[in-house]
Amino acid sequence: MADYHSKFLGKDDTGAPLEIGVRDGVIVAVGANLDGEGEHAHDFGDALILPGWIDAHVHFNEPGRADWEGLATGSQALAAGGGSVFFDMPLNSSPPVVDAASLLEKKALAEKKSWTDFALWGGLIPHSLTSLAEMARAGAVGFKAFLCDSGLTEFPATDRATLIEAAKVAADLDLPIAVHAEVPVPNQPPPSGTDYHAWCRSRPVTMELAGIELALEACAKSGAAFHIVHVSSPEGVDLIQQAKSEGLNITLETCPHYLLLDEEKGAAIGNLAKCAPPLRPRDQVEALWDRLNQGLIDTLGSDHSPCPPELKTSSNIFEVWGGIAGIQHGLPLVLSRNPSLSRQISQNVAERFRLPAKGGLRVGVDADFIVLQKGSFPIEGQSSLSRHPHSSYLGMTSSWQVEATYLRGKAITGPGRAQFLTPQAS
Repeated sequence: MADYHSKFLGKDDTGAPLEIGVRDGVIVAVGANLDGEGEHAHDFGDALILPGWIDAHVHFNEPGRADWEGLATGSQALAAGGGSVFFDMPLNSSPPVVDAASLLEKKALAEKKSWTDFALWGGLIPHSLTSLAEMARAGAVGFKAFLCDSGLTEFPATDRATLIEAAKVAADLDLPIAVHAEVPVPNQPPPSGTDYHAWCRSRPVTMELAGIELALEACAKSGAAFHIVHVSSPEGVDLIQQAKSEGLNITLETCPHYLLLDEEKGAAIGNLAKCAPPLRPRDQVEALWDRLNQGLIDTLGSDHSPCPPELKTSSNIFEVWGGIAGIQHGLPLVLSRNPSLSRQISQNVAERFRLPAKGGLRVGVDADFIVLQKGSFPIEGQSSLSRHPHSSYLGMTSSWQVEATYLRGKAITGPGRAQFLTPQAS
């Protein structure tokens, strides 16, 4: 008898044969020709087997705004798109997660409703500074701060002094700070126009670089770990990489929409493609791809931020809710261009956020993986499992389709097995 209960056979991201042995939900063997058959064999033929996506950046908006998405539909769509774990942001739920009570309320809901495992960010706003420790004790994976207007009055921006003070607390708690890095620069002209290009002009790359510089200052002064979310520009990647080379404890994420869309495509899509930072010109998108392919971008997060359709209807782009939805289709579309992103979608995330039971297809970690079939798969609204099917990816065609997502060795078919993940002490 083999020392595993189940064996899964398919191909790795190079097309080579891959076999995974699983016992009690944990990977116990990985190779091309494993000895023994196990009690249950699953032969996926030429299908690709990759580690499950650990999406460290979602807005499922529950409690309080479940009509925008919800934990059930959001996690179901994530699983259909290759995700086995999500980290929910402290907004746009209402109340936002800015203390232990609100974090535990969301945890209880997710344990009942989620299709996947999950972790929870705590919120860093000026008046939550005294609550960071209690959120850490409640299991927060880290703290999220906006350096600009979040769009919600209950989640105000964090100024420089507060960020530096909070970073010192986070360093003592041994938890990272995730930063939305956009800061208005001096003498920036006011917005002109109300169309999509006006939105992009109003938030130039210099805003992102100024936000990153502020995060780097706080990182250097505190010794805290920082994670810059949704980096949209190659210049931002380069700035963070320079800081890494100087010894700062900082990592960065980009999102599928900054790789799949550009400003011109966004203008053609319209309000559904509004996001912050905005989509960039095509040459910057290609430069971002270059850096991703070189391994200079640490993680890939969806920043799935849906809303009801009526919040996307104004003729004035500045009045439209900002956020791109598409958690079900973003990863397969990115993998259609480069299927060799296992570290960015899984292992790097698990390592950064100290989840030793997760990450990659390695002996000793949970058997979380996705099975992808090759083909031509158009993205259509009727296929969407999100609460609102208004994805910016509609009309695009993926070369890969997720046939199944496995969580601890079993295909995800509904809620009931979700586990709340907390960071291991370093």
